Amino acid sequence: MGILREKMSRDMSVRNFAANTIESYLRSVRYLAKHYMISPDRLTQEQLLDYIYFLIKERKLAPSSVNAATAGLRFFYKETMGMEDMALTIPPRKTPRKLPEIFNADELSRLFSMISNQKHRTMLMTAYAAGLRISEVISLKVGNIDSGRMSIRIKNSKGGKDRYTILSPRLLLELRAYWKNYRPKEFLFPSQIKGGQLSLASPDLIFRNTKKKAGITKAVTFHSLRHTFATNLLEAGADIRTIQILLGHSSITSTAIYLHVARQDLGSISSPLDLIDLSALDRFKVQQ
Repeated sequence: MGILREKMSRDMSVRNFAANTIESYLRSVRYLAKHYMISPDRLTQEQLLDYIYFLIKERKLAPSSVNAATAGLRFFYKETMGMEDMALTIPPRKTPRKLPEIFNADELSRLFSMISNQKHRTMLMTAYAAGLRISEVISLKVGNIDSGRMSIRIKNSKGGKDRYTILSPRLLLELRAYWKNYRPKEFLFPSQIKGGQLSLASPDLIFRNTKKKAGITKAVTFHSLRHTFATNLLEAGADIRTIQILLGHSSITSTAIYLHVARQDLGSISSPLDLIDLSALDRFKVQQ
C-alpha cells in the first residue's frame, strides 16, 4: 500500500497530527492489509467488521487498543479514501473508565531513595514534580528551565502544544546539583551517544528497575508519576482548571478523573452505619 500510505501520511501531516499518532494510524491500516493480504481499499464492509471482531475476540485486545486501531481505520476510509460508507461501518466502542493508580508518599520516598544514579533520580523527580509525560521528559532542554519565573516550558507536546508548568524549589536544587556534575549542553537528560535525545524506552526501563528495587508491588508505571502529581495538587487545594493547564489537557473532562482519585477529608465523613442507633444490638451481643 505504498501509494496509499504516502497519501494517508500526507493527509495527517497537513492536519498537524502528532508523529506518534501518524505512526499509530499507519500501523493500524498496515495490520489490516497484512491480515487479508490485499490492499485495504479493496475490502468489503463485512471484512472490515470481521477484522474488528478478530481484534476483540481472537487477539483479545483491550478496549483502548481496539479504539486506537479503529480510529486509524476510520481516518483512512473517511479522509484518505473518501469511502464514507466504510468509515460508518466501524462502530464506536465504549471504553471502561479505570481510575489511575497513584503512589503514596512512602512509595515515592522509597522510589527516589533507591536511585544511586543522580541523572536517573533527577529525571524521575522532574517527571513527578512537574507532571510530565515520558515524551516531555526526554525532550526537555536546559533552556526550558526558567528559575527566574520558577516555571518549566514544555514545547511541542501532545497535540503540538506548548505550555508552562511549575518549577518546584526543591526540584530546582536537585537540577542545579545535577547540572554541576553532568553539564548537559542541549537536552537536559541527554543520551550517552553524542548527547542526543534519549529514547522513550530509557526512562521507562529506569523506572521499572527502580520500582522493583523499592519493593513497590502496586501496578504503577512511569506515567503514574504524572497521575500522582495531579492528584496531590488537587488534594492540596489546587483548582481543577489550574491542574488542567499544568497538565496540558485540551478538555477538562480528562482532568476531572482526578476528582475520583483524590483523597478528600474522608475522616470528616460519617458512614450511614454510624448514624443508626444500634444500642439494642449491643445489648443483644452482651446477653449472648
